[in-house]
Amino acid sequence: MSSLTPDQPSKSGAMTPGSIATQLSKLDLPAPTNLKLSLPSSAKSPSEPNTASTAPPTTSALSPLSAGTDDTGDISGPEPEAIVVARHKARSESMSEQLSERLAQMKLPQPERIFGPDEGESAAAKETSQGEGRQGVNPDEWEKLKLGEDYQVPEAVKEPVRMSHSRHASRAESALPKEPTIKETVEPSTSTSSGHDVAKEQKVTPFDVEGGVDSEGKSLGIDYEKLTKRFGATLIDQGLLDRFERLTGHKPHPLLRRGTFYSHRDLNIILDRYEKGQPFYLYTGRGPSTGSMHMGHLIPFMFTAWLQRVFDVPLVIQITDDEKYLLERDVKKQVELMKTIKAKKPIELLRYYKKMGQDNMKEVIACGFNPEKTFIFSNLSHMGGTFYENVTLMAKCITQSQSRNVFGFTESDNVGMFHFAAIQATPSFCNSFPQIFGTRDDIPALIPCAIDQDPYFLVTRDAADRLQYKKPALIHAKFLPALQGAGTKMSASKENTAIFVTDDAKKIAKKIKSHAYSGGGATQEDHKKNGGNPDVDIAYQYLSFFEEDDAKMESLAKEYRAGTLSTSEMKQACIDKLQEVVAEFQKNRAVVTDESLAYFQDPTRKIDPRPKSKTQAAATAAA
Repeated sequence: MSSLTPDQPSKSGAMTPGSIATQLSKLDLPAPTNLKLSLPSSAKSPSEPNTASTAPPTTSALSPLSAGTDDTGDISGPEPEAIVVARHKARSESMSEQLSERLAQMKLPQPERIFGPDEGESAAAKETSQGEGRQGVNPDEWEKLKLGEDYQVPEAVKEPVRMSHSRHASRAESALPKEPTIKETVEPSTSTSSGHDVAKEQKVTPFDVEGGVDSEGKSLGIDYEKLTKRFGATLIDQGLLDRFERLTGHKPHPLLRRGTFYSHRDLNIILDRYEKGQPFYLYTGRGPSTGSMHMGHLIPFMFTAWLQRVFDVPLVIQITDDEKYLLERDVKKQVELMKTIKAKKPIELLRYYKKMGQDNMKEVIACGFNPEKTFIFSNLSHMGGTFYENVTLMAKCITQSQSRNVFGFTESDNVGMFHFAAIQATPSFCNSFPQIFGTRDDIPALIPCAIDQDPYFLVTRDAADRLQYKKPALIHAKFLPALQGAGTKMSASKENTAIFVTDDAKKIAKKIKSHAYSGGGATQEDHKKNGGNPDVDIAYQYLSFFEEDDAKMESLAKEYRAGTLSTSEMKQACIDKLQEVVAEFQKNRAVVTDESLAYFQDPTRKIDPRPKSKTQAAATAAA
């Protein structure tokens, strides 16, 4: 059955729009009158000669009559202002781009320098050009060109500013602060403190750690002296260590006296408070990672537990389970993780990180903290109350340009990454924990952390003054290098770069023997003749983190340099020590129960922040 054409009526007899239009076109209607419309003088009919005319415009229905009446007959209404502005902007930008393109194509002569009477080309150049070199103006004319003594050179000429009029120009450049929060130290040359030429500079941020590379492609490791200058921290010297021992009665931890914890901010102020019996507390944290912690994670917790025993002060430990979800830039990696854990929604992935944090928390507890003076909390579980009040205060103190400058964030990073700095800063303020400090806000924190975390607390210290809080003090640690050598740190995602706290004795031995970078000679004969270098030997480096006996470390280094201690013997000494440390840790981890986990996380549990008297502290140390 054929369909109806637009002009045919329907079966019910109703006319279609097409048939109505056809009927209307056949009607002989009179022309409209009194509409007061006119044709602009610029509009000519094809048959009209192209000559100027002074005759009044003829009446037409093409455009409104603008003279003599407000009734234009235009029933369409005025054009929206936003459309007019957008059209003008588009036209202006189009003209600017066309002009720029035309200027770029023009072969304009380059401006020549005006030479003074004693200037011009060099003698060699004049001889080469056979006297045709540029000649300076004569002295009389030169005097006329000189500017008066009171003439001021415009600032724009002194320091020209890049103009960004194009709509394609980045707004990020104008948002960056002129004075960076972390000031770069101007280096006199592209060489390290050891004299090596640097082809690629080191990179140390809270998210990436890469050592420098020399001109031959060899890794230079991390230049900690240069890094300390860049961050504006202070090296821990022997005088500070002597004062620590004198006040506490404890010999500094091997990690302190051997320079693993090597720089600080206001550690001397913390010692002042300890000497006067004034309160302070410790703060550290952990970003949960897949599986278990490795030895690099273990070091700051072991050191913090030792500090708690020495000072006998409260400790707060932040588990940043939200960080692991927010700060993962590799979307594909998270997609693969969701497939692995069979998560169908992002909320399931977030809860996976939360569970991972709880598992890591049990490993943290196994490091030997005092349960009566330690509070451990998960960001995803604890956020709220006075803690979130300080998050809000801190968030307003951090600008977007600061985050870009300090952390290297870009426009493509999610807002949670920008905001996380406020969350990590908040435990630095004592009133975030009313169950410990009540409403007091004048008690500072001491934060042991790896040097790559310092940017977070540099921003925190800047904001503390504005919030009228105490600035946190810090002790910075070097990185535990990967098994493959200096230049990077251990990675939880790379099995053969690290010793994990879950590795058994056999796996520890295999990793050290197979993957630990050696500072020994290329052959046994070469090693006996020329000796080895313990400063780059990974087995010796690992021993220095965990071996208490200084005499033993000195003996190992001396014999290794002399060639009387072989590489295999050095590795075996390291294996024995690591197996001992890991076995002790695994023993402590086995007794951590869900009940003890809940006890450490109880936010209603009161913790006494008062420091013990010197007599009580001495008795505790003796016990």
